[in-house]
Amino acid sequence: MRGRTLVLSAAGLLLLARPAGAAAAEAAAAWRYGQGLHGVAPGTLPAAWKLSWTFKTGDAVKAPAVIANGRVFVGSDDGQVYALDLATGGKGWAFKTGDAVEAAPLVLDGVVYIGSADGWLYALDAATGALKWKYRTDDKIMGAANWYRSAAPPALRIIVGSYDYRVHCVDAATGRVVWTLETGNYVNGTPAVAGDRVVVGGCDGQLHVIAAATGKETAAVDAGTYIAGSPALDGDCAYCAPVGEEALAVNLATDKVLWRRRLPGAEFYSAPALTANDVLLGARDKRLYCLARATGAVRWTFAARDAVDSAPVVCDGKVVFGADDGRLYVLSLATGRRLWSYEIGRELTAAPAVAGGWLVIGSQDGAVYAFAPKK
Repeated sequence: MRGRTLVLSAAGLLLLARPAGAAAAEAAAAWRYGQGLHGVAPGTLPAAWKLSWTFKTGDAVKAPAVIANGRVFVGSDDGQVYALDLATGGKGWAFKTGDAVEAAPLVLDGVVYIGSADGWLYALDAATGALKWKYRTDDKIMGAANWYRSAAPPALRIIVGSYDYRVHCVDAATGRVVWTLETGNYVNGTPAVAGDRVVVGGCDGQLHVIAAATGKETAAVDAGTYIAGSPALDGDCAYCAPVGEEALAVNLATDKVLWRRRLPGAEFYSAPALTANDVLLGARDKRLYCLARATGAVRWTFAARDAVDSAPVVCDGKVVFGADDGRLYVLSLATGRRLWSYEIGRELTAAPAVAGGWLVIGSQDGAVYAFAPKK
């Protein structure tokens, strides 16, 4: 039997209502900057950066980093989870799992929740790296965990998808299973949460809508082909890009597709970023797309030199992402014009982390790169 062991106002970009569990959200640091996975970071960004430090791991770094409490938390294909000092890159601690770590960490209330390709979800003390508990799924975990705070009984829950075809909800304090939901194929991305609703895409080609308290599926919307990335969720609207050549928006109140935008040649493996007016998507046709949120119409595209699997992050009127051409890019959100770039040289499939003016990203050369504001 599977699954049994143990908002923003900067530059006028996005101002969303706080979801249920706002107290938990305020204490959290996550790779998409909130339960809805909008990919919009708070704060401001400078005009340029300088490379401040690098940290070498034992293998490729495909996992998005998260910045929290003056530290960078990141996993590596060497099977380790690292806590690094943001100012210096010095190693605070490392925790060894049984396989590659491509999932982003969730840092919440002093605990790091992170999955591994070894099939375990780990809860680690954020200060020391000590193991608090681990929960076993029946296959690898490739996407980040999310969180939900239940009202009755009042408790924090951690929600994660697995290649065992299931979405798992566990108690944050103990790691004990609360519920599981079986889908028709791998669950590669992160479940999005808004209010009492969980939305997750699957490799079964369905966008699954789940009651957060009970784990019961309330709806499933056919996306046409499998969904490798995470959706972005705002109230009753979900936005995602299946692997095929189109992006779509879904009204979850009616289970109807609001729009589909066909983009010939594009294959989508990254998660979208969602602002008040735009949907940003990286694609394997070497482009970053900016679509109108209301209609899906293409506002602009930016051509990189190789595939864009790195999920874009929006902050202060700028879009930050990496590409397989080995470059970290910063674009104008309004026009798509390149404002700054830095050539690392190896593929950048991880999403960048943005906080306090810093940019941090992992590379397939095995290193983590941290860029500080350039004076």
